[in-house]
Amino acid sequence: MKYIDLNADIGEGFGDYLIADDAALMPLITSANVACGFHAGDAVIMAKTVALAKKYQVDLGAHVGFPDLSGFGRRRMHIEPEVMAHYVTYQLGALSAFARAADYPLTHMSFHGALGNMVSEDAQLARVLLQAVKDFDAQMIISTMPGNAVERMARELNLPVICTFLADRAYESNGLLVSRAKPDAVIHDKEQVRTRIRQLLREGTVQSIDGVTLPVAATSILVHGDTPESLEMVHTLREIIAEMGIALMPPGQQRRLLARENALL
Repeated sequence: MKYIDLNADIGEGFGDYLIADDAALMPLITSANVACGFHAGDAVIMAKTVALAKKYQVDLGAHVGFPDLSGFGRRRMHIEPEVMAHYVTYQLGALSAFARAADYPLTHMSFHGALGNMVSEDAQLARVLLQAVKDFDAQMIISTMPGNAVERMARELNLPVICTFLADRAYESNGLLVSRAKPDAVIHDKEQVRTRIRQLLREGTVQSIDGVTLPVAATSILVHGDTPESLEMVHTLREIIAEMGIALMPPGQQRRLLARENALL
């Protein structure tokens, strides 16, 4: 692997409540997924997070979730796809307004929590929600795990895609995430994370929770900002990436590089 994006979910506080040390995380990452006020975040936090991203030239992304502040967007909700599509547009618009006010671009988006799990499994839902993204901005990069319904539908809709590996989450043998309701779904052990990341960067694979070796075609690594070990984990990831001589490259730059390479073919 020649390059990798280092990505984190960020801006996930609300009011006076803070989830992660965003100011410490931002200088260490190359792209950020920012909560847009539905599962977390608010106007003040969005404005501050956009300012931080601009200060450190971190690619800015919208982290879109269910309207579920009390459950942090991790509870499945049965919302009509057409209604949820409007909620997607609403959240993209909210963060885009702060990005425009700061004169800083919004480059990508991802689906959060339970919504992310549902669109990963359901191609019809993914298509409806991704069409809303395309209607908002056809150049918006979709950040998602490889091989799931979101990646497939995004490519069918000709939306740009960056595939990501979740450093602190266990995988099922079908390539989807282990439910947080199950034990060991979230990985807290630093040495286990080191082993997984080295395997990803060297071999492009990961071990599932039941020992199956899965191919992972990813050029981005995601850390959950709300994980207590997130800051330490990002330092660990940067150490491994540097040790292996791999360049850090955000989604927007990766897309431009691929466009140049394709133009030469």
